[in-house]
Amino acid sequence: MGAGAAGLWAAECAARAQRAAGREPDVLLLEKMPRAGTKVLASGGTRCNLTTTLGAEGAARLFGPAGERFLRRAFRELPPASVRERFAAWGVPTVEAGWEKVFPASGRARDVRDALQRACADAGVRLRVGAGVAAIERAGGEWCVRLASGEAVRAKNLLLAPGGKSYSRTGTTGDGYTWLAELGLELVPPVAALVPLASSEPWVHALSGVSVQDAEVRLRGPRGEDLGRRRRPVLFTHEGLSGPGPMDLSAEIARGELAGETTRFELRIDLLPEVPREDLVALFREAAGRGGAPRISSLVPAPLPKRLLTEVNRIAGLFPDPRTNELTRATRHALIETLKGLPVPISGTLGFDRAEVTSGGLALSELDPGTLRVKNCDGLFAFGEVIDLDGPIGGLNFQSAFATAELAAQSAATP
Repeated sequence: MGAGAAGLWAAECAARAQRAAGREPDVLLLEKMPRAGTKVLASGGTRCNLTTTLGAEGAARLFGPAGERFLRRAFRELPPASVRERFAAWGVPTVEAGWEKVFPASGRARDVRDALQRACADAGVRLRVGAGVAAIERAGGEWCVRLASGEAVRAKNLLLAPGGKSYSRTGTTGDGYTWLAELGLELVPPVAALVPLASSEPWVHALSGVSVQDAEVRLRGPRGEDLGRRRRPVLFTHEGLSGPGPMDLSAEIARGELAGETTRFELRIDLLPEVPREDLVALFREAAGRGGAPRISSLVPAPLPKRLLTEVNRIAGLFPDPRTNELTRATRHALIETLKGLPVPISGTLGFDRAEVTSGGLALSELDPGTLRVKNCDGLFAFGEVIDLDGPIGGLNFQSAFATAELAAQSAATP
């Protein structure tokens, strides 16, 4: 159920496995939206970052210790390189981009969605769109899927891939959580992840459109603790911060929103991650002793946008572009600390409607990581965004969706 990236992949894989076993494919794929793959079409700015250049182990590691352990088997069965090979076989060659990203060579997400749908049709999958699901239940040794229309569909095996709650306009409105809760299964409260952040600071809004391509972002929690860091691009917006760096850390802030602690979070942005503090001290000291001491803007050892550097100086207690010989020991220290850790207060996230994925969902403890079967629920498989797995930006979440779908489909298709 669910004809998104995970559901389409699983349906094709299951039908293909049935045919390889000498059986006539018997796979019905239900989708509540008028078309399949709506979220695929919207992903990656309609370019669809469909996997990563990383190997299986490196990719799994980015899901955290629990996610890495859970995904070990799935990523071994379908590593990122195999995803690229599969799409190439379907007529969608891929290209590599910065930050370990992989896109269709055409740059069109539609080609990815169309290839998945075409592969399903070629494998013998029956697709029904506009088929919203009201409930699922176990009845007489089978699974009964009750549609919103009142129709009941029965199946021995039910593969559940309804997605999470991110980008709700594409149909992912959290329906699956209700069905799983009604079965008595444990859920980790879902929150928005890979979502832009809000800041109430006017100076942040004034920098809208300014980006830093090489920055290290650190998230500090309510007690000043370090909750994570990512070296990825940062974009200032009229609402706060966006870009891979801040968005990769957004799930922690979203969980803080649930706990009422959001206003006590802060991002620290190292604007010069390649330059150690002691090198900056030596640089500014040496420059201050030169004749006609240079201005800070000409000395910073990496190109920073002028508007951003002006704010850095202001926050450090300096006027817009001082000369190095005008710095006292205290102001030089303040400037270096600001360059190496620009503090940005965070007031929350922009919510599920702007989130790329959902963090939380069906607890991993409820699943067999070797098959994606739901424990104590014979014939029920869950995978993709509905389960408690989320990785950073860079094709990792598509990779997780495809790999868990592959494993679930293979398991369900095995008599």
